[in-house]
Amino acid sequence: MHISQKISPRRKIIHLDMDCFYAAIEVRDNPVLRGQPVGVGGARNRRGVLTTCNYEARKFGVRSAMPTFMALRKCPHLIVVPVRFEVYRREAARIRAIMREFSDIIEPLSLDEAYLDVSHVDDAVAAAAELRRRIYRTTGLHASAGIAPNKLLAKIASDWRKPNGQFAIQPEDIDAFMQALPVNRIWGVGRVAAERLARLGISTCGELQRLSRWELERLFGKFGLELHALCRGIDDRPVQPRRIRKSLSTERTFSRDLETLDACLDRFSRIYEELVDDLRKYGEARRVTGIFVKLKFADFTQTTVARSGARPSVEAYQELLAEGFGRSSRGVRLLGAGVRFAEESAERETQLELPLA
Repeated sequence: MHISQKISPRRKIIHLDMDCFYAAIEVRDNPVLRGQPVGVGGARNRRGVLTTCNYEARKFGVRSAMPTFMALRKCPHLIVVPVRFEVYRREAARIRAIMREFSDIIEPLSLDEAYLDVSHVDDAVAAAAELRRRIYRTTGLHASAGIAPNKLLAKIASDWRKPNGQFAIQPEDIDAFMQALPVNRIWGVGRVAAERLARLGISTCGELQRLSRWELERLFGKFGLELHALCRGIDDRPVQPRRIRKSLSTERTFSRDLETLDACLDRFSRIYEELVDDLRKYGEARRVTGIFVKLKFADFTQTTVARSGARPSVEAYQELLAEGFGRSSRGVRLLGAGVRFAEESAERETQLELPLA
């Protein structure tokens, strides 16, 4: 991340986030579901996981990425519907077309989320409101938006008045806004980092600003230097219309736990084949800089084993799988495999061929 020491008031960025996108589409297409807790994902008897859920379900503690059986324990009357990715992609394309009427500089983050650089408009707040209105009239789906001078603040702002709302952070309000902002609202500050800061008596960005760069680097390494700027609302990353994919992976959850390494190796062969197939389909040739294997165990703990510079081959993945399996005595409920790609600047130097034979 490139960090500037000041925020340009000339930059105007909208972070648009569709509200419960997949679940909202399912409710729109089936009005009987309106007002009821709805989750989108795998069935309970197949060890499924929820992709998302609506706000009615969230009131019961249900959340995205939660195993379906666990969600049903929290909310027994939860209605679980299967994913329909072809429908979600079609709606995302319609929404993207509307975005292009407002800006040519769009950075998609996922099917339901994107940044827009609207520095060319006089009133970015009015533009965001009109964008949301246009999306609703076209698709019947609600969106929330954040408007700010940079991506960090725009993303924070879009969550401020969810659902179906928007919030703007003006350049002159940034200092006061950041003083009271909880530290866990900053990108990159997860549960572990927040707990470490809490032990130091730090819960807000204003309190975090009292730490020097040296102290933050000592606590968090390289990220501490970024954190010194982020807690002040400083983020000079541009909106990038063409985001470079950093990795590619595939994974599978099993109906029964895999209790032995041999069972894992047997099921892993299909995962490797799917990964190779995805790499064949993946547009540009990309230089692979490393490989990784992911395992989730029966108690829902997980581990990732990675090798920088390793060539993606069956043998290499099997070695990683064996190492990961040995990290727990429990059965394995999920296996995944993937590759990491070189940064764009390094991409021009050379390419590592994936052995597809």
